[in-house]
Amino acid sequence: MSDAPAYTVLARKYRPARFADLIGQAPLVRTLSHAFEAGRIAHAFVLTGVRGVGKTTTARIIAKGLNCEAGDGPTVNPCGVCEACRSIAEGRNTDVLEMDAASNTSVNDVREIIDSVRYRASSARYKVYIIDEVHMLSTSAFNALLKTLEEPPEHVKFIFATTEIRKVPVTVLSRCQRFDLRRIEPEAMIAHLERVAKAEGALIEPQALGLITRASEGSVRDALSLLDQALTLATDPGAPIEAAAVRAMLGLADRGRVIDLFEAVMRGDAAAALAELARQYADGADPTLVLRDLAELTHWISVIRVSPDMADDPTVGPDERARGQDLARRLGMPALTRAWQMLLKAIEEVPLAPNAMMAAEMALIRLTYVADLPPPGDLVRQLEGRKGGVAPAHSPGPNGAQGARGPSGPSAQRLSVASAQALPAPVPQASEPQAATGPDSLEAICELLRQHRELRLLDAVETFLELVDLRPGLIEFSPAPGASTDLAGRLAETLTRLAQTRWSVVVSDARGAPTLRAQRDDAARRHVAEASAHPLVAAALATFPGAEVQTVRPLGGLPEPAAPDPAGVLAPVPEADDDDYGEDTGDPFADGLIDMDDPFEES
Repeated sequence: MSDAPAYTVLARKYRPARFADLIGQAPLVRTLSHAFEAGRIAHAFVLTGVRGVGKTTTARIIAKGLNCEAGDGPTVNPCGVCEACRSIAEGRNTDVLEMDAASNTSVNDVREIIDSVRYRASSARYKVYIIDEVHMLSTSAFNALLKTLEEPPEHVKFIFATTEIRKVPVTVLSRCQRFDLRRIEPEAMIAHLERVAKAEGALIEPQALGLITRASEGSVRDALSLLDQALTLATDPGAPIEAAAVRAMLGLADRGRVIDLFEAVMRGDAAAALAELARQYADGADPTLVLRDLAELTHWISVIRVSPDMADDPTVGPDERARGQDLARRLGMPALTRAWQMLLKAIEEVPLAPNAMMAAEMALIRLTYVADLPPPGDLVRQLEGRKGGVAPAHSPGPNGAQGARGPSGPSAQRLSVASAQALPAPVPQASEPQAATGPDSLEAICELLRQHRELRLLDAVETFLELVDLRPGLIEFSPAPGASTDLAGRLAETLTRLAQTRWSVVVSDARGAPTLRAQRDDAARRHVAEASAHPLVAAALATFPGAEVQTVRPLGGLPEPAAPDPAGVLAPVPEADDDDYGEDTGDPFADGLIDMDDPFEES
């Protein structure tokens, strides 16, 4: 059995032991250093930040600084060799208790802490409670902790760490000093990885360190774990670890090849784009990561176009930087933003596709087929030019420069399109303008609204719209009293949608014609008056005192008075269907023209 010591991973081996060892956290170090030096040490701290930026490490450093035996009191520079410092670093100090809130979430777990804070530290200066992922505590556990957290004994300190600060109740945050740990900047991360690699006696290319830094996303622990994995790739002790090996380890495509793929896409060459994707897939690249790399590259080029100084990224090599700056000069922002939106949509579709490769291929095909489309503003200007009989020789491509498909010079070797491929064929001009389509009267407009069940708008139009002028695509009206202020906008939007042609509706100060409802009411009153004057109706009204004409259904006008019936009775009339009154018999009673308010008549 071998007596060799167990291997310690780099993330633990190079964990900071003092405040001075923390990287990228200068504001936190400065504030805590001043607090320790002035003796103004809070009773509770909450440390928040993304994974691997040093929250738990900082909590242990604070605990060591509070209990270091090298001085007479708390120190900002714990010695690291006394019994208190070593026991805290090794996790065996009985007065520094670490609790994982993810596995101890209940109120009973917190109650144990509350019961133990009454007792003084057995060997250390302070009892320190470090609760990691504190946001995982239950609501009742937080509530149980509040009183103790607000007024703890003088010998007790609380240190909370969390990645989800928004899930911590504000009542807890108000009782703590909060420190936000930042993501580590790429420059600081690369320098730290270089120091660690040098201490391990390993050589690694700067571009490889850039790949690790970019993959770690600001997390020191993730970066050291990836570096630990990368150091195993060394085959020759004297040869450096190459970026290609690290890229293969991470499952990433070569950045230069990603740019090649991006250029093929943006010049609309679908065959070349698919071929390059297939080669990268054969070399082990994950299609989903390729799409993410394309989205990242699109974002980077867009940022460079807006702010050229952002090209100075330490994680990017000089060749890639030069190519990115060149693409930023030649590509227009509309093309870049369109590519960004389509790539985001493609990444969302990957889980829904039969496999990731199919999703990536379809995304590239879509991107290449829209690469030739000019921005909407340019398209409108080109259409206007053709309408006026002057067609531009070339349309601007996605980079905003003039050019035709295919190389025509050193500056137009890539990313150029022809206007004939960007625009549809011109429509022949008619010799005379075509007649406008759509409703040509207010009654036709109401009928259109009725057919499409726009009943509320129909009622408003009939009740409150006093028509001033109506032409194809334009309605001018004066609103009747009680009309809503948005009637014009609602009517214009609905007509444009239903008639499939643009309509404008404007409010006029001029006096308009009576509304359709007013016209119908006036016609109804006129018909009632005419019917009441008819001899037969007048005789009926005289026969039945109190009766009155309610409504009249006009079916071709009222008949002239007929000669008296010799028999003294009206000839029988065949019954009419409810929906079809048949021919006008000349009798307003038989034709259903008059309803009598008669108590003897069956309803």
